[in-house]
Amino acid sequence: MAEADGAEDRKPQSDEAHSAFTPPPGMEPEALDEDQPTSEFARPAGAEPVQPEPGGSAFATPATYSAAHSPPAYTPGQDFPLAQLKESPWQDRMRTMLRMPVDVRPVPDLVHRPSEAGPAVGRVLDLTLRIGELLLAGGEGAEDVEAAMFAVTRSYGLDRCEPTVTFTLLSITHQPSLVDHPVSANRTVRRRGTDYNRLSAVYRLVDDISAPEIEISLEEAYRRLAEIRRNRHPYPGWMLTSAAGLLAGAASTLVGGGVLVFIAAALGAVLGDRLAWLCAGRGLPEFYQFVVAAMPPAAIGVALNMTGIDVKASAVITGGLFALLPGRALVAAVQDGLTGFYITASARLLEVMYLFIGIIMGVLVVLYVGLQFDASPRPEEVLEIQQRPLIQIAASMVLVFTFAILLQQERATVLIVTLNGGVAWVTFGALHYAGEIPPVPSTAIAAGLVGLFGQLFSRYRFASALPYVTAAIGPLLPGSATYYGLLLIAENRLNEGLGSLVNAAAIALAIAIGVNLGSETSRLFMRIPGAASAAKRRAAKRTRGF
Repeated sequence: MAEADGAEDRKPQSDEAHSAFTPPPGMEPEALDEDQPTSEFARPAGAEPVQPEPGGSAFATPATYSAAHSPPAYTPGQDFPLAQLKESPWQDRMRTMLRMPVDVRPVPDLVHRPSEAGPAVGRVLDLTLRIGELLLAGGEGAEDVEAAMFAVTRSYGLDRCEPTVTFTLLSITHQPSLVDHPVSANRTVRRRGTDYNRLSAVYRLVDDISAPEIEISLEEAYRRLAEIRRNRHPYPGWMLTSAAGLLAGAASTLVGGGVLVFIAAALGAVLGDRLAWLCAGRGLPEFYQFVVAAMPPAAIGVALNMTGIDVKASAVITGGLFALLPGRALVAAVQDGLTGFYITASARLLEVMYLFIGIIMGVLVVLYVGLQFDASPRPEEVLEIQQRPLIQIAASMVLVFTFAILLQQERATVLIVTLNGGVAWVTFGALHYAGEIPPVPSTAIAAGLVGLFGQLFSRYRFASALPYVTAAIGPLLPGSATYYGLLLIAENRLNEGLGSLVNAAAIALAIAIGVNLGSETSRLFMRIPGAASAAKRRAAKRTRGF
C-alpha cells in the first residue's frame, strides 16, 4: 500500500492533470470580502428560494399581478409631452394615436374600467372585429376602421391592442403584459354592400362606447350590433330603381341633353338597374353586373342616333355612365394609399379597374353592333356642352340627391350632401367655364371643397364623412371623357381613345386626391389632440435612398 502511495507521488504533474482554476500547491484560497460584489443572478442571503408551481415557467405572470391595476404601458419623456385626448371626438383621438410611433404613444384614460378579474378579452376582440367588419364592408377607409377598432378595445380596458386592416381581412392582437402570451383574432369580410344608414348606426354605437358619460356593457353592445345587422334599408326597391333613372336623366341634362334625352337616359338606366338586379339574384359576380347594366343606355343612345332624330344621343350614354362609375371605391382607394395602407389601396384600385373594364366592355359591345348597322355617331358631339348655368346647377343637385338615395343614406343627411354637391358644381363651373382653367385642376379644387365641408359636417354630427362626401362628387365624375374615349376606340382611333381614357383617369384621381386633401385641411379648423407636440416631432422618413 505504501509503495502504491509512493508511486502515485512520483507521477508527473502536467497541465492536464488538474483544473486551470485549482490553486497551485502551497497557496491558500483567498476569502471573499463581504463588500465584494457577487453575481447578479445570486440569491441574496436569507432569501428563500421560490418554488415554482407545477408546470410553471420563470416567465409566468407573477401571482401579485392584476390586469385591473396594471401600470401604464408607457410614460412619455421630456421630448414627447403627453397629449390631451379628452377634448376631441374619438375619431381624432384614435387617429392621432394610430399615426404616432408605438414607443411614444400615450395611454388614454379607460372609459369602462375593467373588473378585478380583468376584461373579457375574447368577447371584446370579437365585438371589435364585428364592428370593423361592418365599417369595412360599408366602404369606410382602412385608417378609420382601425381607429374605430382601437376606440372599442381601449374603452373596454384592453390598452395594449394592435388592429390590422386589409381589403378582406381584419385582425387584432392583444398583449396582456410582457410575460403573457398574446391573444389574436381575425375575421374575413366576404360580402360588401352600400348602406350608409347602417354605417351611421355603427358610428353612433362606437361613439356611445367611447363616451365617458355613457356606460355600455358588452351585452348591450352586442344587442345594438344585432339590431344594426337586422335593420331594413331606409328606401324600398322601387325607389332605388327610380333614383337610378333620375340620376342618369340629370347627368344627361348636365352634359347638354334636352327633355327627350332625359327620358331616354332615365329609361336606359332603369332597364340596366333591373338587369343588374337579375344578375345579382342569379349569383353572377359584380363585374358581369356592370357589363349588363352599361348595355341598355348605350343601346338606346345608338338607336336614337340611327333614327335621325335631332337630339344629342351621346348624352344618353354619358348619363348612363354617371350612374355606374365607381367613384366611391376610387375615393376610398386613394385615401388608403395616401394614409399608408398600400396593400388595401392596391386591392381597391384593382377592384375599380375591374369594374371600369366591365363598363367599357358593355358600352363597346353595343357601339360595335351599332357601327355594323351604319350608325354614325359624332365623337366631337360629346365635347360640345352648352353652358346653361341655372339648369346645370339644378341638374347637379338632382344628381346628388338621387345618388344619396342609391347609397341608402339617412334622410337627415340627404339635404346637406345635396347642397355640398351644388357648391362643388358651382365651383367647378366657375373655374372651368368662366375662368377657362383646365378640367383636372378645376375638379381637384371642387373636390377639395367637398372633402373640407364633408369632414366639417361629419365632425359636427360625430359621424362618418362618407355620407357627406361620396354623393357630392357625382357631378364631377368623368362621364363625358370616358364615353368620348370609348367611342374613339370603337372607330379604331385607338391612340386618341386611350388618351381620352387617360384624361378620364386623371380627372378621377384629381377627385380622390382633392377629397382627401380637403379632409386633411379640415383638421386645421378643429382642435386636434397632440397638435402642440407634433411640431417637436420629426416626420416619419420613408424610403428616400437611406
